[in-house]
Amino acid sequence: MMTTSTTSGTTRISGMTRLRTTTFAVAGGLAVGNLYWAQPLIQEIARSLDVSAAAAASLVTVTQIGYALGIFLIVPLGDVLNRRKMIPLMLGLSAIALISAAVSPTFSLLLAALGGVGLTTVSAQLLTPLASELAAPEQRGRVLGTIASGALIGVLLSRTISGAVAEFIGWRAIYVLAAVLAVTLAVVLSFIIPRLEKRPATNYFRLLGSVFTTVAQHRAAAPTVLISAIVFSVFSLFWTSLTYLLAGPTFSFTVGQIGLFGLAGLAGALAARRAGSFHDRGLSVPVSGVALGILAVSLLGAWLAQSSVVALVVVVIALDLAAQATLVLGQTRLLSLPGQNRSRLNTAFIVSNFLGGAIGSALAGPLWTAGGWTTITLTGLAMVAGALLVWLFTRRALTDQI
Repeated sequence: MMTTSTTSGTTRISGMTRLRTTTFAVAGGLAVGNLYWAQPLIQEIARSLDVSAAAAASLVTVTQIGYALGIFLIVPLGDVLNRRKMIPLMLGLSAIALISAAVSPTFSLLLAALGGVGLTTVSAQLLTPLASELAAPEQRGRVLGTIASGALIGVLLSRTISGAVAEFIGWRAIYVLAAVLAVTLAVVLSFIIPRLEKRPATNYFRLLGSVFTTVAQHRAAAPTVLISAIVFSVFSLFWTSLTYLLAGPTFSFTVGQIGLFGLAGLAGALAARRAGSFHDRGLSVPVSGVALGILAVSLLGAWLAQSSVVALVVVVIALDLAAQATLVLGQTRLLSLPGQNRSRLNTAFIVSNFLGGAIGSALAGPLWTAGGWTTITLTGLAMVAGALLVWLFTRRALTDQI
């Protein structure tokens, strides 16, 4: 339902229509997908720029670190600035960084450009708390589940699309395409995002510091952030390492074939699209525990399935379903907490996730060298066991809505 009101001469339109929800999901998918264009292209970029595969893998890590910095330094401003102007601006800056990546002649310049992509591609994490504000309480879980699924679908499809594009016209073309899409979405969102009430100005450094105090104010926040960070670290470790497995002697897949595995992950993400509705029914915490259990079983299956394409596809679907459900429910719990500091709560959530993701990506190369796929899956299992212990001992705190 849509409502309008007037405050100090500013018309405010509230409500998350299907069109607005879908547009936010698509924009979020593109923004987050920008972080992962390079993931299936590691070997291709390494050959093109004459660096080792291990060095090329650092492209994903640097992009994630840039993203974490962007989330921490920029997203809290969503609680005080005009997001109707801010979000299209960030998409425009992201387009500039993407073009810089496309024309980078050396590995060091590409590394810097992708750091810039990570720093500026934060629009998804400005849109999510905005959607939480606009959505009615009884639809918040479903709306946030759809938008979060759009982000994960972007992550997964980015691998498939970048692999296919690189196969036919080279790896640089994907960054040009992403820049064009970013500019297009900037224009669309400038019309789709409604006018919002002005909020009081806040000192920037005090605003950044309040990210930590905001988390401390809510009992459910810290364990939710920790569990989600561990899950995203496992997710990133798995997908980065899967490239090594599929490109290795057992399968010898091309970048295009590796990218197609993103379609299997897409099936899992689509299956988890309505995970947020469990929050609306009061089942967020128990379903999170079930999802963590499925994630552990998926990693065990990944170890057993290391020589079977069909079995790996099944594992990818289950793993992405479990990871997506855990992340959606965690984010929905945070953004359903009372107050007007949702952008700061979302900042804590996403920064922790992508620092976890950067750790997972960084571990992939050394762990693969040390013991291959077995070491990768055992490490992932140990991390999920840690998340399950946190969930077990903080279940009561996770249900708090204060």
